[in-house]
Amino acid sequence: MITLKNLEKVYQTDEIETVALSNINLEIAKGEFLSIMGPSGCGKSTLLNMIGLLDKPTNGMVEIEKNIIDGWRDKRLAQFRNQKLGFIFQSFHLINDLQVVDNVELPLLYRKGISGKERRKRALEAIEKVGLSTRAKHYPAQLSGGQKQRVAIARAIIGQPDIILADEPTGNLDSKMGNDIMEILEKLNKQEKATIIMVTHDERLANKTNRIIHLFDGKQVN
Repeated sequence: MITLKNLEKVYQTDEIETVALSNINLEIAKGEFLSIMGPSGCGKSTLLNMIGLLDKPTNGMVEIEKNIIDGWRDKRLAQFRNQKLGFIFQSFHLINDLQVVDNVELPLLYRKGISGKERRKRALEAIEKVGLSTRAKHYPAQLSGGQKQRVAIARAIIGQPDIILADEPTGNLDSKMGNDIMEILEKLNKQEKATIIMVTHDERLANKTNRIIHLFDGKQVN
């Protein structure tokens, strides 16, 4: 489903060249639940951003569902992300002035041909999947950290993406809330057949996934 070949990312300033990723070769199968681990600054989030088409590699190839993502314009990239990818971030990225249901609806605003009624229906279904039906009319400030992350997951899955990218989804949560979020991700993987790629520092959670990739200084070490 996803193929990375000789992937490299170099950040260049006037005086310093920083190699964030070097010679990454990776294949991820459809329906796989993969975790990426490694020390801070080793390139985990950079790799996730490459897969999520949020950043472009300096060298190498990213292929998703037989689409070679090379030279695509920003509009095409944005459309592909909206159709195929769902994102979950450590810091939630919710809009405080919007109710939960409106936050969850946001990805569908950029899809043509979906009525407001249909958007609301899908949003409520996604909220139900993460167990927050009673909080649909609440604002983010009225929610706990775990509840905010559930909203972020609902927003990620409303478009029924083939791939979910999760960057430290339990990083701001205590162990119990982290376990709850992990159970939701496992359920999405097993029941919804979503391919999930998760960056995490928590080896206990990583061990629940199908496969663990370790990075060190921008290189894959397993």
